[in-house]
Amino acid sequence: MRDLLPPAVAVAVAGPADWAGELLPDERACLGERAVASRRRDFTAGRVCARRAMATLGLPPAAVPAAADRSPVWPAGVVGAITHTRDYCAAAAARSADVRSVGLDAERHKTLSPEVRRVICLPEEEDHCARLPAGTCWQMVIFSAKETVYKVWHPIVRDWLDFLDARVELDPAAGTFTARIAPARLDAAAALRPPAVLTGRFTVADGLVRTAAVLRHD
Repeated sequence: MRDLLPPAVAVAVAGPADWAGELLPDERACLGERAVASRRRDFTAGRVCARRAMATLGLPPAAVPAAADRSPVWPAGVVGAITHTRDYCAAAAARSADVRSVGLDAERHKTLSPEVRRVICLPEEEDHCARLPAGTCWQMVIFSAKETVYKVWHPIVRDWLDFLDARVELDPAAGTFTARIAPARLDAAAALRPPAVLTGRFTVADGLVRTAAVLRHD
């Protein structure tokens, strides 16, 4: 994941001990006592990684609680993102003076059912995937890229995109993706200057799809 983001963004990947690490009081409060074990484990690893990423930037330890929609609430002056999938967790953080927004995502590399693909992919994206080299579930790469795009979008607009609100094209040779946001969503959030096009990077290795993107200041 480190290689997918520029030097201004610090990245931390969970080690074995991080899944049972310590939470700060504000983080424990928003997690709640009734959280199931898997939720608590993922949440903990994400916050431990988030603090380690911020420490790489020279920032003091600070809580990263969750908003009502479960998105992380970063300290003032920091932008970031967290991702977790089975046995993998990572966090990215940057100073808001350097980066407007950042996103990253990790997914297990597996084939998606036709039903799931219809929810995730536009017809043009399915046609695009059919033209790409065999051996990779490109629809899963598109899914991960959209998750990354939405994590970039959300802190700016304070609203989520639907899967069909972004059209993604992949360049396997370069390991990059380009996402174009639906005009209707851009028009609705025009006052907030949302990005119309986002570019990012991806890799498929070790059974994982990893994607990341950063939005710089104009």
